[in-house]
Amino acid sequence: MTTMRGLALSALLLAACSGGPPSATASATPSQGPTVAVSAAPSLPSPPIEPTQTPGGPPRSFTRVAFDAGTHEGTMTSDKRLQLGASPAMGSYVDPYGRTISDERGTWTSAAVRTPFAFDRLIASWNATTPAGTWIDVQMRASGASRQTKFYTLAIWSSGDDTVHRTTVRGQTDGDGRVNVDTFEAGPGAAELTSFELRLILHRATGVAATPSVVLLAAATSRVELPSVPSPFGGVVRDLDVPMLSQETHTGHYPEYDGGGEAWCSPTSTAMVLGFWNTGPDRSRSFNPDSATFPGASHLDGQVDHAARFTYDWSYEGAGNWPFNTAYAAQYGLEGFVTRLRSLTEAERFIAAGIPLIASINGDLPGFLFTSTNGHLLVIRGFDANGDVITNDPAVRANAQARKVYPRLEFESVWLLGSTGTVYVIHPVGVALPPNVPGLPANW
Repeated sequence: MTTMRGLALSALLLAACSGGPPSATASATPSQGPTVAVSAAPSLPSPPIEPTQTPGGPPRSFTRVAFDAGTHEGTMTSDKRLQLGASPAMGSYVDPYGRTISDERGTWTSAAVRTPFAFDRLIASWNATTPAGTWIDVQMRASGASRQTKFYTLAIWSSGDDTVHRTTVRGQTDGDGRVNVDTFEAGPGAAELTSFELRLILHRATGVAATPSVVLLAAATSRVELPSVPSPFGGVVRDLDVPMLSQETHTGHYPEYDGGGEAWCSPTSTAMVLGFWNTGPDRSRSFNPDSATFPGASHLDGQVDHAARFTYDWSYEGAGNWPFNTAYAAQYGLEGFVTRLRSLTEAERFIAAGIPLIASINGDLPGFLFTSTNGHLLVIRGFDANGDVITNDPAVRANAQARKVYPRLEFESVWLLGSTGTVYVIHPVGVALPPNVPGLPANW
């Protein structure tokens, strides 16, 4: 077993490909809840002094909430999609990076979801369409035996950027916890949390007839515990033919989106997986006035630049927001969500099912272009006969160099210890997910 390192788990560091995130210059005001003050990035939480181990691996679970089991206020379900109903409320949204927008809105709140263990981290995922003039807020609150938190805003999201600026919200820290970019983290010494609720607020600008439409809302919960690495090799020997792309070839492109391509590990990885499924942006699939042509047909591997623009988080000032990337993938006929796995043995199940994964890593990795990373994303495309991990790593100088094999122990350390086993799962609905591990809480 390796020694514990990197258990100060943080999406704030993990979502970027190099360096930490810049300080926010403004804070979004969520449509409901307290006004958010401007604040710098919060400090990292301390790991448990004496981390424990749970048989079967660190605690993980994943829940898709059912829209017919929640509470509607100005919303409705149609063909299993959550949409605005006939009597939305009126309001206004102050976009901190744009304008004040008068809007109609409806709110849906899930039934309480009891988790199979006390959790200290939650990441929400959603798949939605937001026609021009519409957007959604994603919120959560948690409860335990003696405490219920406030609702925290996890995202103010639109697939395009013509109406509002896609953003997370800084400055939500209190005694119960905080939102660290895209992840709720329970506060040190906070009351134990054993259930959660998710809330969606659907918006459309006044005068717009269209409605947001949400087909998936889910949450991955986890608890910080020390995993055992390396995990046993399950014998899956397979190499999926995922197209290779380099983030480095986009250095200097569109610096308004996280400084340009050198930081685009997440959208580059997302673009690779979209390519594997033979989908992605093209002139026949527009969800923004110029998204069908951006960045232009002559732009080499323009799908990467497109993904960077339409996953960009204006508060985080980066394109590495985890659920923003999976929500982007869902615009192209796929299902996408973020979850946390317990081991590479679980990852093998996805490769056996023909589904590549996008993994978040943090730490020292022999063979990595920059030797060490404080947050990077790459594609797991397979396993070799030794159980080592075959990846498409976007941190290379040319597309043809992206396929890289990393030793199982070293990779699993920077993934599980450095990033809690975080993965994007992106697949067509018609391609079945593998079965969950028997006897353990479902975590996909």
